[in-house]
Amino acid sequence: MGTRTEEYRAALRRLKDWEPYLKKHSGLPGPRANLELLAAVVEEADADRLWRLSASADEYLATVGTAGLGRIALMEPETVMTWLRELSSDPRWRVREGVAMALQRLGKESMPTLLVEMRVWAQDDAFVQRAVVAGLCEPALLKSNEDAVEVLDILDHITRSLAAASDRRREGFRVLRQALGYGWSIAAAAAPQNAKPYLEKWLTSTDKDVAWVMQSNLGKSRMSDMTRDLATAAPVTAKPKAKAKPKPKPKPKPKAKPATRKKPAKSARGRR
Repeated sequence: MGTRTEEYRAALRRLKDWEPYLKKHSGLPGPRANLELLAAVVEEADADRLWRLSASADEYLATVGTAGLGRIALMEPETVMTWLRELSSDPRWRVREGVAMALQRLGKESMPTLLVEMRVWAQDDAFVQRAVVAGLCEPALLKSNEDAVEVLDILDHITRSLAAASDRRREGFRVLRQALGYGWSIAAAAAPQNAKPYLEKWLTSTDKDVAWVMQSNLGKSRMSDMTRDLATAAPVTAKPKAKAKPKPKPKPKPKAKPATRKKPAKSARGRR
C-alpha cells in the first residue's frame, strides 16, 4: 500500500466524522477520483460505516463504501451480495466500479466463493453481467488454471447473452460489451490452451458486436503470443452487395420535323 494511502489511514483514525474529509479530498468533480483515499477507507472503516457510505447520495461516498463491502462479504455474505447486486445497476458509473472492486476483494479472500456467486449473477441482466466480467477478469485473481477455466466458461455464457440481445441501444448493453472487450484477453492469458477453443468459436461469429469484442481482445498486448495461432480463425462477415449501377436514361428521340407543305399550283385562271 502506497505512502499516501497510509497517510490517509492515519488521518481517518483521528476523525470521528469522516464525510466532510472524504468529500474535501475526493478529487471530484474532476477526471479522477482519489483512489488512494478509497483504499484507506476500505481498510479502516467498520461495517456500520461502510453500509452508511454505500447508501449515500454522494457519488464518492457511495463508491468508497461499496468498494469496502467486499472486505466484510464473508462475514455477511447474503446481505452484502444482495446489496452489491443491486448496486451493480446503479446509474452512477463510479458506484458500479465500486461493486467490481468489492468483488475483487472478495475473490482475494475466497475465489471459490466468488465463482459460485458469479455463476448466479451471470444469469441476470446486462448491468449485473458487466459486474461479473469486471469482478472476475482481474489478473491478480487468476493465478490458478482451474479458476481461469471457470471464468472462461462464465464469459462464454455471457457472450452468448450478448449475441442474443435484441435491444442494443441500452446503457447496460454498452457497458457489458465494453467489459467483454478486455475481459476475454485477461482470462485467456491466464489459461491460453483452454481459451483457444472459445476464442476460435467466437472469432467466427457473424454478430457485429461479438466481432468487435473479439477483435478488441486480440489487440491487447497480453494476447500477442496467441494472436498468431488464431490468425486463421478470421471473423466471417457477409460481404456487402455491390450496388447496382444505375442504368443510363435513354436519350429522347429527336422529334420528326414536320414535312414542308408544297404551295398549291396557281390555276390557269390565276395565271392570267
